[in-house]
Amino acid sequence: MNIIFMGTPDFAKESLQAIYEAGHNVIAVVTNPDKPKGRGMKMVQSPVKEYAINKNIEVFQPIKVRNNPEFIEKIKSLNPDIICVVAYGKILPKELLEIPKLGCINVHGSLLPKYRGAAPIQWAVINGEKTTGITTMYMDEGMDTGDMILKQEVQIGEDETTGELWDRLSKIGGELLVQTLEQIKLGTAPRTPQGDNFTMAPMLNKEIAKIDWINKTANEIKNLVRGLNPIMGAYSFENGKKIKFWKVQVVKANELELDIQNKKLGEVIFSNDKKGLFIKAKDGIISVLEIQGENAKRMNIGDFLRGNKIEVGEIFE
Repeated sequence: MNIIFMGTPDFAKESLQAIYEAGHNVIAVVTNPDKPKGRGMKMVQSPVKEYAINKNIEVFQPIKVRNNPEFIEKIKSLNPDIICVVAYGKILPKELLEIPKLGCINVHGSLLPKYRGAAPIQWAVINGEKTTGITTMYMDEGMDTGDMILKQEVQIGEDETTGELWDRLSKIGGELLVQTLEQIKLGTAPRTPQGDNFTMAPMLNKEIAKIDWINKTANEIKNLVRGLNPIMGAYSFENGKKIKFWKVQVVKANELELDIQNKKLGEVIFSNDKKGLFIKAKDGIISVLEIQGENAKRMNIGDFLRGNKIEVGEIFE
């Protein structure tokens, strides 16, 4: 089969590498345009583009795929049997979906129909899910609404971050894509409608990253912290300074010999560079393990407290 691969981040690169190493004929790659990054704003290629160039695969980087007749005609001229899409970052128009003889297939980072949308891995962690997985599906014009092909379920670790789960699922996604292509080639690929019982996983915004000490439980705060690690970091304000939380644990009040009965939610109940930083939450205590001060780098809590004073009684807001 002649395959066109569409994808952008490292998650997609794993799938491209998997099908290439499995011997599939990848005739072209479509990825997002290079972006400026870092202090020097140097133009950086996507992981998918880097891999494609290394393997001498032709690369296309259209700014848009909708209302782009030149790009559509180019894809038609390549006459692909199938298009594989993994975390490409753009919704494909009908005229593109209809080009390949065997359709367009997608690798999605959840067990559909749960968590359709742009951030399925992040939301699974934020919502405290115990399991998630990968689904391959035939694409249609909707947002992750196409018929499902194969699924693989995985357990989510109690302390696992989005970054760690992302890495695990990216490899599983590549393996499942290879299996999916083999079944399509043999004509044995299942086709299962998703039905109407679905949930959404929309793009994350900065507002969700703010810790709500008043309304969220200790476990919900922990899940937010690990769900936003390493994407943006959950944050709170202490004396007007923005503090990011990268790793925390939940401690029950009876595990510490501290009187927290009259303490406010978000209040520092213990602070020591050797024993750590503890903050009162709705139904427990947050033990901070890794933190980042304003205009500073990430560091473990002991190193942070040796250079930054956070006093007992101060309030995180």
